[in-house]
This record gives sequence, C-alpha cells and structure tokens, in this order.
Amino acid sequence: MRFSPTAVAGAFVVDVEERADNRGVFARTFCAESFAAHRLASVYPQCNVSQNHKRGTLRGMHYQADPKPESKLVRAIRGRVFDVALDLRPASETYLKWAAVELDGEKRNAFYIPAGCAHGFLTLEDNCELFYQMSEVYVAELARGVRYDDPEFGIAWPFAPVIISERDAALESYVRGTLT
Repeated sequence: MRFSPTAVAGAFVVDVEERADNRGVFARTFCAESFAAHRLASVYPQCNVSQNHKRGTLRGMHYQADPKPESKLVRAIRGRVFDVALDLRPASETYLKWAAVELDGEKRNAFYIPAGCAHGFLTLEDNCELFYQMSEVYVAELARGVRYDDPEFGIAWPFAPVIISERDAALESYVRGTLT
C-alpha cells in the first residue's frame, strides 16, 4: 500500500499495490501494522456500506462528536465518487481546509479521514457503492454535520448535487468555535 498525504493534516489517499498474473489480481487493502506505522487508526469495530443509485447523489458533511470521534477509511467498491474530508479540528494546522479524492472502484483506492474531520461525497456516476471502516461505533446522539455548500469552507464540488437528503439539506452553516 502507498500512503499519500493530502491538503488535510492526517488525511491520506491509500493506493493498493496490485499483483497481477494469469489468474487475475491480488492486492492488500488493509494492514493494521502499516496503518499503525503511519500513526493512523488500525482498529475498526464497525464497517458500513453506502449504496447510491443515481449520479449526483450527495451525502455529507458528517462527523461524530466527542467523546467518540471517528476516523474513517472509505473505499468505492463500485463506481466513482468525489470524496471530501473537511478539517474541523480547531488546533489543526489545516483547520477549515478540505481535501478531495476521486475514489474509483476499479482503482481500489481509499481515503483515510482522521477523527475530527467531516466527510461527504458526491457520486460521479450511477450505481456507486462505498465501503467504510469506522474507528468507533456509531452513536446517534453524537452524530453531527455541517453544510456541504457553506462558503466558510469553499468546497469545489464538480457539479451541483441532484439528490440530497432532507437532513443534509437542512444542516446549518458553520460558526467558528461552536462545534460540539
């Protein structure tokens, strides 16, 4: 695996190193020792999938608050998405900065998003499916979100979403120092 840093401190693109022969391809997608060596979460007690039928579906920007903030390892297992990490950690050198990666099921790449960052994505084609590894279990009372189109962040989405949930559309704009 190759770990490439992004514009958000602690967020990495994780590319697989494929081994191909006449049988097909083999690639390691996760190794606890490799993740720990990069000081990334290496234990994932919960995994989730997100299936999205239509191009232009937006989910985000979501995070889990203290005392159980979660890191995520996100991978497209079908289709392509514009995947975004947004740094909401006030003490971070990249506070309020964002990084985006095109996750592609055929490339098998992943995006590691550290705890304290919000996450969201926009599907670039129909029938996308994402697989998430979560460093914490979901706690509904700690689920939070910020607007995907908040000018405070200036996320450069490739196009306007076509489908967005009522919950995500109703998220409030960010006010510095108000995250809980």
